[in-house]
Amino acid sequence: MIKHSEQRLLPYSREQMFELVADIESYPTFIPWCTKVQVTSEKNDKFKKCNVVEADMRVSFKVISETFSSRVFLDRNSREIIVTYLTGPFKYLNNKWTFKESADGCLVSFNVEFEFKSRIMQRLIGVVFHEAMRRIVKSFEKRAEELFD
Repeated sequence: MIKHSEQRLLPYSREQMFELVADIESYPTFIPWCTKVQVTSEKNDKFKKCNVVEADMRVSFKVISETFSSRVFLDRNSREIIVTYLTGPFKYLNNKWTFKESADGCLVSFNVEFEFKSRIMQRLIGVVFHEAMRRIVKSFEKRAEELFD
């Protein structure tokens, strides 16, 4: 299992940061290695009191190109985004974003853990994973600067 967590205090509102991360269809325009996102389903889950989006994401890095499907829970009340895995090259994938208001802006927390079905893929990605996650988080920061400054 591979895990990664990061926190950033950013000078934007929690609503701005939530909406930036929730806009998954824009990911190919600013996230490294994300080449395509297609929303396949959208609904409002009255029981969980959140929007639920299912989407396919294509990620390409050098000669590797994979598509996976996930279910994204967009909870605007608690300002959390939870991603669960549906299909693709993983055994599992869990991802959570939280957004907390602070006097200086918004404290953004990002957590991801996953495991590939293929041990070879797990070893290959494991070598560069943490640097890749740092670049992805940085891409969200840069996008916030572009949109909100």
